[in-house]
Amino acid sequence: MKFEELKGKSADELKKVLLEQRKAQFNLRFQASGGQLENTAQMRQIRRDIARIKTMINQQKSAA
Repeated sequence: MKFEELKGKSADELKKVLLEQRKAQFNLRFQASGGQLENTAQMRQIRRDIARIKTMINQQKSAA
């Protein structure tokens, strides 16, 4: 997910996307612990997406 995609979203939409990404991260952790995760780069990408979303939420809070 790119930062430009997040710019047009409201705080509620960002929170919803954040929740979805955290669920995906949770599922990837279980796959990794069970040895079923094939693409380990997904973990890194999800973690960075979560950071981008949190950054965007904080920027919107500070701008208000």
